[in-house]
Amino acid sequence: MAASSAKVALVGAPNTGKSTVFNAVTGLKAKTGNYPGVTVSRTVGIVKVGDKQITLEDLPGTYDLTPVSIDEQVVADVLAGEIEGVEKPDAIVVVADAGTLRRSFGLIADVMSLDLPTVLCLTMLDELARRGGSIDTDKLGAALGIPVAAIDGRRKGSGARVRDLLGDIDHWSHPVIDPPTSGTEEWAAWSESVLAEADYRSPDPDPITERIDKVLLHPVIGTLIFFAVMFGFFQTIFAVAAPLQDYVETGFGHLGDWVYEVGGDNWLTGFIADALIGGVGGVLVFVPQIALLFVLITFLEQLGYLSRAAFLMDRVMGTVGLEGRAFVAMLSSVACAIPGIMATRTMPSARQRFATMMSLPLMTCAARMPVYTLLIGMLVASESKVWIFNAQGTVLFGLYLLGAISTMTVAKIISVFSRRRGPVMPFTMEMPPYRVPSWKLMLVEIWSPVKGFIRKAGTIILFATVVLWALLNLPIRSDAALESAGIDPTDSAAVSTYTMNHSIAARLGHSVEPIFDPLGFDWKTNVAVLSSLAARETFVATLGQMSAAEDPEDPAARLEEARYDDGSNKGDKVFTPPTIVALLVFFVYALQCTSTLAVLRRETATWRWPIIIFAAYSLLAWVMAYIAHTIAVWVW
Repeated sequence: MAASSAKVALVGAPNTGKSTVFNAVTGLKAKTGNYPGVTVSRTVGIVKVGDKQITLEDLPGTYDLTPVSIDEQVVADVLAGEIEGVEKPDAIVVVADAGTLRRSFGLIADVMSLDLPTVLCLTMLDELARRGGSIDTDKLGAALGIPVAAIDGRRKGSGARVRDLLGDIDHWSHPVIDPPTSGTEEWAAWSESVLAEADYRSPDPDPITERIDKVLLHPVIGTLIFFAVMFGFFQTIFAVAAPLQDYVETGFGHLGDWVYEVGGDNWLTGFIADALIGGVGGVLVFVPQIALLFVLITFLEQLGYLSRAAFLMDRVMGTVGLEGRAFVAMLSSVACAIPGIMATRTMPSARQRFATMMSLPLMTCAARMPVYTLLIGMLVASESKVWIFNAQGTVLFGLYLLGAISTMTVAKIISVFSRRRGPVMPFTMEMPPYRVPSWKLMLVEIWSPVKGFIRKAGTIILFATVVLWALLNLPIRSDAALESAGIDPTDSAAVSTYTMNHSIAARLGHSVEPIFDPLGFDWKTNVAVLSSLAARETFVATLGQMSAAEDPEDPAARLEEARYDDGSNKGDKVFTPPTIVALLVFFVYALQCTSTLAVLRRETATWRWPIIIFAAYSLLAWVMAYIAHTIAVWVW
């Protein structure tokens, strides 16, 4: 180990506060990536102690070093130095929840047996004391033969003790004799003797948690409460975020007007106002909804409720041949399918993992939120009610429920026909006591996905918007050509409409009309759907750009009143209820995310399955949208 640098691995079971410790020690200065050859993510932070630079790596959660999943296999391989291109750590920090310390002794024994300098970091000591438990950390360290540090990752400066230890790795104490192999009678006796030497007293059951869990974990009442919580979840998104969205939308509208006032009516002004502000801005107006979505998810997670939800849904998963780990992956996919797909690495059964992974793109992710919000706003008036509930929030809940049911149904079908096999392990999850969420940690968790959404709007969506703007404005026509077509060159609105209707994009939209005509789409909607193949949000950006080009003053009103400009439906309104319903259902099933396809390719090590699943979901989206459109025509 170099005198000025070292690599330290951070190891711990799930829900022990490992990531919180990592953030406290590194000061949130982390970089993420993947291990060579596998898609398991790695998080690395730099800790500077004096003139030393410590690389701290937060490994995936594991209960011991006998792997049953891909994540746990990576942990074992990293600690053994068996991953090519990844250096073996010089030392290890084991994180354990003081309240459940006895359950962590298997991992502690396995790590100490590696003969690497080791520190035990205890978390949740305040929780231990509150529930009548106690431990002497000095005696624990003496009994184990390794340093022991107490830390509260929720408090500023609490990582100082661990940072000091990281600066003096060469002087960490070592056990004289390695502990017995975990799971043996000798290990059990050793564990109890160490705990006795440390004056460890287990915490009393939390009476509040027990009383609440009797209700929330009830197989019937708890499930009903879960659906009620989710229903209220989506009610809140429309009730709270919609007014904020109006402010943001008004701000972008004023910005577009200002650009025209300053720059005049020319192609550059049109590009900035229509393509950039009308397109990208049309997506960014949904940042309040995205932010609130993650606020609610993070709040429920830190509160301790999501672990209960996973336990409840384990029963539901069992009806379709899956288990609670599948629900954890599904829950992760509410934010984005990519972390959900990666979460399937904790599933020991190859068949269940493959089935879950292939079905997760059907879960309603945050990328669908702008599309759903736009279309629901045109379909249902904001003041409409379903009994006493907001009708828009009710429709949104229904779409999320449809996505979840479809995910489980497809997973069941794939599981039945899949040839993959693997061990079916019992689903275990730590049930943390209910805790008051930390707003600081919530802001950290929320900012990352919101920043990713904004970055996506500034990269993929911006690129797609610029390309679309060019397609909508080419070929360029002279004043003489416009006059010969009966268009006054001085009438900017007429020129924009004529140019767009005779553009390359229009030809592309018309070319796929035989496919989408049965769904009620016009050529502009076809272009928006095609553009969404890169990223779902570009559907909103495309419609926003085209409506802004036709009516810069009020693009939203222009979009709602859009009419067919040719064909047998000429003059009819485009966004009728059946068409909007068809679009909503289409977006429930279509796989419109190149990033998801890329991750599926990495996880399966072949393009075969991503291509098959893309084609299958595209066909399924069209069929389901056609059925929905047909039913909606009868209803309306």
